Amino acid sequence: MPRVLRIINRLNLGGPTFNAAYLTKHLAPQFETQLLAGVKEDHEASSEFILEEMGIQPTYIPEMQRPIRPLQDRVAYLKIRDAIRTFQPDIVHTHAAKAGALGRLAAINEQVPVVLHTFHGHVFHSYFNPLKTRTFLAIERYLARKSSRIIAISQKQKEELATAHKVCPPDQIEVIPLGFDLDRFHQHREEKRKAFRRQFKIAPYEVAIGIIGRLVPVKNHALFLEALAKVLAATHVKVRAFVVGDGELMRSLQDLANRLHIPFTTGHPPKAIKPLTFTSWMRNVDEVNAGMDIIALSSLNEGTPVSLIEAQAANNPIVSTRTGGIEDVVLEGQTALLSPVGEVAPFARHLQQLVENAELRQRMSEKGHAFVMERFHYQRLVEDMRYLYERLLAEVPNLSAAR
Repeated sequence: MPRVLRIINRLNLGGPTFNAAYLTKHLAPQFETQLLAGVKEDHEASSEFILEEMGIQPTYIPEMQRPIRPLQDRVAYLKIRDAIRTFQPDIVHTHAAKAGALGRLAAINEQVPVVLHTFHGHVFHSYFNPLKTRTFLAIERYLARKSSRIIAISQKQKEELATAHKVCPPDQIEVIPLGFDLDRFHQHREEKRKAFRRQFKIAPYEVAIGIIGRLVPVKNHALFLEALAKVLAATHVKVRAFVVGDGELMRSLQDLANRLHIPFTTGHPPKAIKPLTFTSWMRNVDEVNAGMDIIALSSLNEGTPVSLIEAQAANNPIVSTRTGGIEDVVLEGQTALLSPVGEVAPFARHLQQLVENAELRQRMSEKGHAFVMERFHYQRLVEDMRYLYERLLAEVPNLSAAR
């Protein structure tokens, strides 16, 4: 039985954790997998419960953290090399940037037959200054030359990696979209909707808008709040908006809401009824989606935005910026209204259009579920990855003697 050592940056809520978990569990029994995981940041919600529910026990490397810390990074690298020597994997598959750098370097030096890396997003714009970005690009280009394949999670991301950033040639990149357990977003939706709206005291005539994700600069929640202020000032419809998530910008976003004269409250259940609620993290994201009428995303850069896939699985129309892989996960004009990155006016116009047009919301909600179930269910992900693994192992001469 071939062995896979899967390495992920950290177990925070998001697409990488879900996909590492599904692949670890559902590639068995054809592949035996060991999962190595780093440590999430303090402000992030833990996704360890996902692994617990699937019966997966990862091996933690506390030194593998998101920030660059040379001493800790070296310790993490040495621990990964030790894990490779002990487990003797045929495949090392890394997920996200830090795990991709340390894990691939260790795998290359230990002469693992197949080395793969999945870009769940990239940090080549909207994250760091130009010098740091060039440094990361140089590292990624070196590691890509040593990797068996690079996995992109959308066709748009493949084009960015190969053409815009020249990480590696296009024929070295496999496109394998993410996969999720989407059934729960459609099951018992009415009961979940009633429960969410009862908890937050949302009246039947109120339109609920949600934006779900980490409160960090690249997500550009400021644009959402600025657009929301315009909508609240212009529309006759009663609107309730919900910022679901937490992060380093929580306080500054609340300060911005004050400056924009948007009354807000916090918590779940909320302390009061206001037009805007900062809920912090909520684990029952299927219930959150069921309670919403519109899902928004205002990011500067995205790989495959999980919140938009989940929104469509729950039959929610979307208002989003057009960036990264977003165009690959929605049907523009049919399930989502897209606007240029960083431009408040068109984003606000789209929000107001959906807020005031219940018929349009209903029409856009009807296509989302079938679309994402076909493209983003975890069973498709598992089969695509199994096929790639088998194909790459078949290309390794004398595999039994290679380790």
